Amino acid sequence: MAKPALDRTRITRRGVLVAAAGTLFTAACGTDESNSPGPTTRGSEELIIGASLELTGPGSAHGVLQERALRITVDTLNEEGVPVGNLRRRIKMIYRDNGSRPETAAQQATELISKENVHALIGGITAETSLEMLKVAQTEQVPFISLAAADGIITPLPQRTYIYKLQPNAEDVARMMADLLAAKPKVGLIYSGGAYGQAGLAAVRKALGGKLAAESQLPPTGSNVSTAVRKVADAAPDAVIIWAQAPDSGAAVQALRAASFGKQVVFDPGAVADDTLTGDNATAAQDAFAIHPSSLAGMSLTDTTMADLDRRDFIYRYIQKHGAFRGFAPYTSDAVRLIANAARLGRSVDRGRIRVYLENLITEGIAGSYDFQPIKHGGMTADSLAVFQVTNAAWVRVN
Repeated sequence: MAKPALDRTRITRRGVLVAAAGTLFTAACGTDESNSPGPTTRGSEELIIGASLELTGPGSAHGVLQERALRITVDTLNEEGVPVGNLRRRIKMIYRDNGSRPETAAQQATELISKENVHALIGGITAETSLEMLKVAQTEQVPFISLAAADGIITPLPQRTYIYKLQPNAEDVARMMADLLAAKPKVGLIYSGGAYGQAGLAAVRKALGGKLAAESQLPPTGSNVSTAVRKVADAAPDAVIIWAQAPDSGAAVQALRAASFGKQVVFDPGAVADDTLTGDNATAAQDAFAIHPSSLAGMSLTDTTMADLDRRDFIYRYIQKHGAFRGFAPYTSDAVRLIANAARLGRSVDRGRIRVYLENLITEGIAGSYDFQPIKHGGMTADSLAVFQVTNAAWVRVN
């Protein structure tokens, strides 16, 4: 299959935003830490963050990778501590496994806030766990950074004032897919259920318009996907988009190939996990494309910015500890760095001040760039995305 020329040369905001970030960290706040909700912990030397992650269950394909990234970054930051006011605070990270169950994630969020007195929360790999966690975080007025992709996590904004997300917006991903498939007159879509899949469905419909010839929703994780996949394959599209997180993405592409569909396949970022390139999945996914943050390409010795150097250091530590770096964007790494930066800039671990400084952060992280504003709480900037192709069980960037 010929690789498309996708040199998306354009004037991007990314470099401008990062270059200007130092001048845009000035948020209007009072100086009295007692004015905002949550513990002020004036005498504490810890920045306490709670994480509820999918370490078991259907979301574990991504959850385990995010836990690894989080532990590496917390250890790195704790080597010198986080300067907050007159103190250098150590990050105290409290980990919980929600088992990919929304009700468990909500319970853990409640306990982390009420019993552990966390200053901020991270978690929710799946849309469903995030949506339950954010209800608790918003009610208790605790900053929460979601690791899920559904756009509804941060909207409507008046009801999500303490909520942020890092994954790319569905509309940005779908727009790149439309560019990639510009020469294909008929496109099929296979998407997962729930808020995640619905966001993808809406975005793809908007981006492709009349070119979308067939669509089908996958059954719950672990179910037989053959019937849902065959519905799209039988429409004989020129390409198929699979909008589903691992392991559903691997099951879908296997079923597509089993249905004798040999044409182009495009994954959304949720497919980019080790599971998708493991065993029989790797053969089925060969030559498929994926839209994903460009950090997936790894590191280069020519990288010279502070963000590049941080990324290189992170990847080096990850390889040292786990043997290989592939198949995901380390959103948890960026989440803990964003919280630490907000506490540093606000000179306080007060929950309200962390929230105010979070929504004025413009920064480039390990996974990509973020441009938070009072009217926008996520996700990753569109120019952080790139196109990759599966080549010999590896994700290779397409230029």
